[in-house]
Amino acid sequence: MVPRAVLLAALIAVTQLTGCAVFRSYDSELQETNQQLVAGNVDAALALLESNNKSDVKDLLYYFEKGELLRSKGDLQGSQQAWRVADGVVFEWEEAVKLDTEKYLSQFASYLVNDKVRRYQGYDYEKVMLTTQMALNLLAQNDFAGARTEIKKTHEREAVIAELRDKQYLKGEQEAEQQGASTEFKDLKGYPVASLDDPEVVSLKNSYQSAFSHYLSGFVYEALGEKGLAAPGYRTAAELRPKTPLLEQALLNLDGKRSKSGESDVLIVVQSGLAPARDSMRIPLPLTIDGNLVITTLSFPVIREDNSTARFGEVYLNDQAVSLTSLNNTSAMSRRALRDDMPEIILRTSVRAVSRTLAQKKLNEVDPLAALIVGIAAAVVEGADTRTWRTLPNQTQVARVHLAQGEHRLSLPAILGSGTLKVKIDQPYQVISLRVLGHQVFASGAAIQLPQPAQAPVLANLK
Repeated sequence: MVPRAVLLAALIAVTQLTGCAVFRSYDSELQETNQQLVAGNVDAALALLESNNKSDVKDLLYYFEKGELLRSKGDLQGSQQAWRVADGVVFEWEEAVKLDTEKYLSQFASYLVNDKVRRYQGYDYEKVMLTTQMALNLLAQNDFAGARTEIKKTHEREAVIAELRDKQYLKGEQEAEQQGASTEFKDLKGYPVASLDDPEVVSLKNSYQSAFSHYLSGFVYEALGEKGLAAPGYRTAAELRPKTPLLEQALLNLDGKRSKSGESDVLIVVQSGLAPARDSMRIPLPLTIDGNLVITTLSFPVIREDNSTARFGEVYLNDQAVSLTSLNNTSAMSRRALRDDMPEIILRTSVRAVSRTLAQKKLNEVDPLAALIVGIAAAVVEGADTRTWRTLPNQTQVARVHLAQGEHRLSLPAILGSGTLKVKIDQPYQVISLRVLGHQVFASGAAIQLPQPAQAPVLANLK
């Protein structure tokens, strides 16, 4: 009679094999979607997203991507609706974590379930950037009170994440010690260690706190006259990005005079590029199986950068160059998230490989055919989780200026091939948000006016 544990292992392998998530290549799907987006074909990108998500029950990533695509199209209401669904999913995750943290950690650390067939719950930086992007949608419509609600939610979310990760990493260290396993990604021969050891990655306090999110919160609180709340936002941003003049100046100016009559305090936000992709890399790993040292090829996630958009560091306001300050790099946050998660990924992958090999060996003794099926299933299932929010902007840069109320001209460097955008400034505090991809510039909101004629490729005004 086949032992129950062996049958269970076979069942798990077959279940994983037949699951749709196993065969779905999310990275390939989003490469096609993003190609359309970079070309300015937002409707085609949306159509691709829908064709790849035909199930009545949509996952979190669908709403992440749809919200960003609709925002690029200029449909801010539709974007908010999609993101509110995503926010509801993240809220359920928060409540589950707060209700029973230990139960959540036990489920997450399960060794038998391949990472890519788990329910996608979003990376920490994605959860935080979600409410930040929602706040930007509202600010484009001059809704500072609504943006305040999203910003408050961002701060509460960060606190939940911080407490959870502290417990998770401690538990991971204890599990690794009990298993006697090495969880150093630097020990993986052939792995691109430099990408995770990059100074910009290592210098981050964590993977989810964004200087931009906190600076934006300071700006919103200041606009609403809540200086006592604005100061912590600016201060946290300065701690996350030390020696950044823009952030230091924000604190110094907080108690200064407001803008002159007929003048506005304007924050220009330029988001460019796409978040990096996650790929799966196969690496030989020495494991002790049944007392013997065996070299087993296993799959681990790696970060693949997006190169769709040229780098730039200034905009032109009324034909005068204005320097931009970088406050968020999604690539660095993504790599930091992977760097922090790698010990647990290595542990889960290694233990799963050992358990699978032992189960297959025992099964082979009683039923070689069943063992073969399990082996084939395991080979197909084997692979790192490549799901991640791909339409999320990579770089977020800002400039803060005082402008006379009225119409102004705003353009980007010639390398991007864009034309001139007219903006109307008519509020004491105002946010102008641009999205740059390839040679396309997407802009929408109350301040955006019709563009002047431009050389092809044109600036896409998708109001």
